[in-house]
Amino acid sequence: MDKLIIEGGATLSGEVATAGAKNAVLPVMAASLLTSEPLRIRNAPQLSDLSTMCKVLEDLGCETRREPDGSVFLHSKKPTTFRAGWEHVRKMRGSVCVLGPLLARTGRAEVSLPGGCVFGVRPIDAHLKGFEGLGAKVRIEHGYVIAEAPPKGLVGAELFIGTAFGSSVLGTANVLMAACLAKGKSVLNGAACEPEIVDLCETLLAMGAKISGLGSPRLVVEGVEQLGGAEVSVIPDRIEAGTYVIAGAMTGGRVRVTGCRPEHLSVLIERLRDAHVPIEIGEDWIETQPYEPRDRAEGLRSTDVTTLPFPGFPTDLQAQWMSLMTMADGISVITERIYPDRYMHLPELQRLGAQIRREGSAAIVRGTPRLSGAQVTASDLRASAALVLAGLVAEGETEIHRVYHIDRGYERIEERLGPLGAKIRRVQE
Repeated sequence: MDKLIIEGGATLSGEVATAGAKNAVLPVMAASLLTSEPLRIRNAPQLSDLSTMCKVLEDLGCETRREPDGSVFLHSKKPTTFRAGWEHVRKMRGSVCVLGPLLARTGRAEVSLPGGCVFGVRPIDAHLKGFEGLGAKVRIEHGYVIAEAPPKGLVGAELFIGTAFGSSVLGTANVLMAACLAKGKSVLNGAACEPEIVDLCETLLAMGAKISGLGSPRLVVEGVEQLGGAEVSVIPDRIEAGTYVIAGAMTGGRVRVTGCRPEHLSVLIERLRDAHVPIEIGEDWIETQPYEPRDRAEGLRSTDVTTLPFPGFPTDLQAQWMSLMTMADGISVITERIYPDRYMHLPELQRLGAQIRREGSAAIVRGTPRLSGAQVTASDLRASAALVLAGLVAEGETEIHRVYHIDRGYERIEERLGPLGAKIRRVQE
């Protein structure tokens, strides 16, 4: 098992390119189950989650390979089973995306209840209700979701697929893919509007699906008899881009994040400006400007955020924002509306000297003049990123254990931050 060792205090400077989006590529990979023809995905990131999804698909009879140019080639000529087992599905919540396409293609799907990051209850009720609305019989037995289509296949319907906490990204993806092969028209109300869902819709359109309402909470799907192959390119990862922008903001350096889509991060950009972070924006880049973050006159200002579905502040940037606010002048309130228990990073940031307390679904952060290096443990993917960011500015040495979490969503983060001037290295425990 690896750990990261960071010597804090370096000011970052330079350019870092944005990789393909983890949260976009996984459902796009699952869409390969909808067709007997090949699907080639360009700009696919080098992540452990992508490797896990390949293993899930291979277990279902899909041919997978990474091409020399970095693309991923997938060919589900004929699924050999309708059962996705616990061994790989337990490692990653995104693997539940195979449920919808497998059900639509074969008429039956048995998928282990998913694993992934542990930060509270994350039910899949929206997925299951959506499948039932399309005519499937759904039950949970022995830790598996078992879904069976009617003898004549799924049937289009008008559905509401939202949850008590807003739209469900994975739920939207799963039901959307199933609806593409259902008979007749389906209307998905309460659909997620995230860029990753738009990217999936564009992939499905390239495969021959009929979908309208992209980017809106109401998707209309006209079912087709079959889908074909396609060659698509995954959108840039807005969460990775946002993480590196925050890294530049925390260290006070000139860091340009290239190959991103600033329109996907408009709320983060506005909150950074509210926090007095000097920042410039281009067509496909975001750049933090040099300044002194801890200067009481001109430095960081405390700024409240509330996580919400897109275009609101992303829950996947909540932990990173908390790291930034530990340096701000004043008190900030961070409210988590998507996953109210997503605060596993809070006690680890406290180990570094952060002054944070939790009140229900909110975290109250009082800015502190300094953080100090310590040994900390990563509990989930985005918590890992928050600890890396805090380690960059903490005095002395920070050791982050269980960094396999961060490898799920960031390509060798030490190799991306090192050229910017970060003193960070990976070693074996």
